[in-house]
Amino acid sequence: MTTSNRILIADDNAANRELLEAYLATIDCEIDTAVDGQDTLDKAASFRPDLILLDVMMPKFSGFEVCKQIRENEELRGTMILMVTALNELGDVERAVNAGTDDFLSKPVNKIELLKRVDNLLKHKGTVDELERLRLYIRSMEDAK
Repeated sequence: MTTSNRILIADDNAANRELLEAYLATIDCEIDTAVDGQDTLDKAASFRPDLILLDVMMPKFSGFEVCKQIRENEELRGTMILMVTALNELGDVERAVNAGTDDFLSKPVNKIELLKRVDNLLKHKGTVDELERLRLYIRSMEDAK
């Protein structure tokens, strides 16, 4: 049984959320949205997304802070994070990487580039999850000896 991927779109601008959601319509996935940093953290904990499309400039917590908190949360740290932002200065990219983002995409978003990055991140997440499952299986087999 295959489960579809879960993607959380976090952006305080409704038009941006709707555009990203429309771009992702061709992907087999469940989508949820968040409107600010705190909402993103709450939805990440309950929805358990495989990938978060994370805006940087949001109320309550910035995307940088949200990313940092997700990386510090043992249950969520494996979530892939793609920062999608109007910020594109070298310092912003460095700050995003230091916060723990997996990738960075500048607005305005190109649909093909977004879909390719989402596809790559979801494949990477699937591979990491499978490796962890196999690691745990091997450990259980060794413990059973």
